[in-house]
Amino acid sequence: MGEFDFFKEKKFFTTNELFERGMTYYKIQKELESGKITRLTKSTYESNEYTGDVSDFMYAMAYVPNGVVCSMSAAVYYGLTTYRPHSIDVAIRRSGKVSTLPDWPPLQLHYYQNDRLNTGITEFEENHQNIRIYDKEKTVIDIICFRNQIGIEETKEILTNYLKSEGRDLNKLYKYAKKLKCKSVLATYMEVLI
Repeated sequence: MGEFDFFKEKKFFTTNELFERGMTYYKIQKELESGKITRLTKSTYESNEYTGDVSDFMYAMAYVPNGVVCSMSAAVYYGLTTYRPHSIDVAIRRSGKVSTLPDWPPLQLHYYQNDRLNTGITEFEENHQNIRIYDKEKTVIDIICFRNQIGIEETKEILTNYLKSEGRDLNKLYKYAKKLKCKSVLATYMEVLI
């Protein structure tokens, strides 16, 4: 794939990715001046020649490359809720900083300690962009842990839909609940629902 194709086939990329393709700071500056690319953050660029589809998750990863799609956004992705959040939920390290946020889509940052942040991350690729998202079980546990902010009815709906879903892993669900200290809350919900 040549440089021209790169800009048509990949929407977002980092300075390091451009260096790996043989570009220099001088060449990057020329591409910025020509309007072929736009700088989004200190180290992330957007191609103005991209021809594929763009999703909110792709934008979220461009602005928060170390983030993980979480909470209600992940629940929507897994089909666990009918609720549609107004922003994309993204988890980052508690001490993390995000210098620039987009006007669209709006991002809601959730600051997690390392144990919570690093548990249950899975990845998939969307139009040559890597998307980091919590797996289904971690999503359910986070929803239960933060049920007071999310809402009791939404939490109940998500757990009910999870229990009906194919490929659910109750062992993993209980393992995450124990690790993230919400085993008793999960047990209470399970007693009510089963």
